[in-house]
Amino acid sequence: MSTTRQAEPAVTPPPASGPKANDGRTTRRPPARRLLARPEVGVFLGVVVVLVFFLIAAPPMRDSSSMANILYQSSTIGIMALPVALLMIGGEVDLSAGVAVVTSALTASMLAYQLSMNIWVGVIAALAVSLAVGMFNGWFLMKTGLPSFLVTLGTFLILQGINLAVTKTVTGNVATDDISDMDGFDQAKALFASSFEVGGVQVKITIVWWLVFAVLAAWVLLRTKYGNWIFAVGGNKESARAVGVPVNFTKISLYMLVGFGAWFVGMHQLFSFNTVQSGEGVGQELIYIAAAVIGGCLMTGGYGSAIGPVFGAFMFGMVQQGIVYAGWNPDWFKAFLGVMLLGAVLINLWVQRTATRR
Repeated sequence: MSTTRQAEPAVTPPPASGPKANDGRTTRRPPARRLLARPEVGVFLGVVVVLVFFLIAAPPMRDSSSMANILYQSSTIGIMALPVALLMIGGEVDLSAGVAVVTSALTASMLAYQLSMNIWVGVIAALAVSLAVGMFNGWFLMKTGLPSFLVTLGTFLILQGINLAVTKTVTGNVATDDISDMDGFDQAKALFASSFEVGGVQVKITIVWWLVFAVLAAWVLLRTKYGNWIFAVGGNKESARAVGVPVNFTKISLYMLVGFGAWFVGMHQLFSFNTVQSGEGVGQELIYIAAAVIGGCLMTGGYGSAIGPVFGAFMFGMVQQGIVYAGWNPDWFKAFLGVMLLGAVLINLWVQRTATRR
């Protein structure tokens, strides 16, 4: 009689204690690497270097009134650099931003003066025109599929021609008439171009507006659904559209934000000088774009922050005023800007590679 032996079930030994295997995808990067991954880190380091340099080379910069002037110069760039940066994160550029500032100021000034109306009528009309220009840029871009470079270059040329031709036709000159004695001027000046004293130093109201807009832009980017849409359409608009992101609305609204910034800066210029030169604004769009790029925004879209352009604009203000305080030839300003731009791009590239290296 044979006996049958049943096979005993195999028992899997418990896994040995110790650290779990990791394929590298879930590795938590060190805090220093995570810090370097922030878009604004590179420009912050650059700001520190430039600030120390000018504090040594230009002793007048150490005065509090000098710093107030630097912040003022930075704010006039920074207010426009913020929406331009958001647009770049969204994957587009706007070459008409500089002349759009002048278009806004010309509209408010000439409309109110020629029709003898309260200046606020011109201010509101200028806002409508600026938003309409931004809406046209965004709508035409999405309708045709043309590169934003070409679309906004066309808008730049159109606005530049309109600024010169209409101003000469209406006023008989290349500049608008003085509006300082019109109804509503004092109230508008208080909002857009006033000053207040802090510790014996006159501080321009644009500095406050600049910081308020920066905080608001940072909150929108990091804490709202709209901020996620901006990054999504800048990274890959077709993928964003596939997951339900309203691509057309996002792009058009970003251009309208640039229009709002152009209106605000235009109103500041108008109520600071009481008149506007119709040929100004050409080349300023490159300053705004450069401030955003120096601030860590990529030209390819999908990457950047709202704080980086604040530092980028501050660096511009430091160089612009620092050259004057150092007693150097101001013709070197553009050369410094070019060096800063190339240096910032290299620093940002190094920071990104360092942050992503395992």
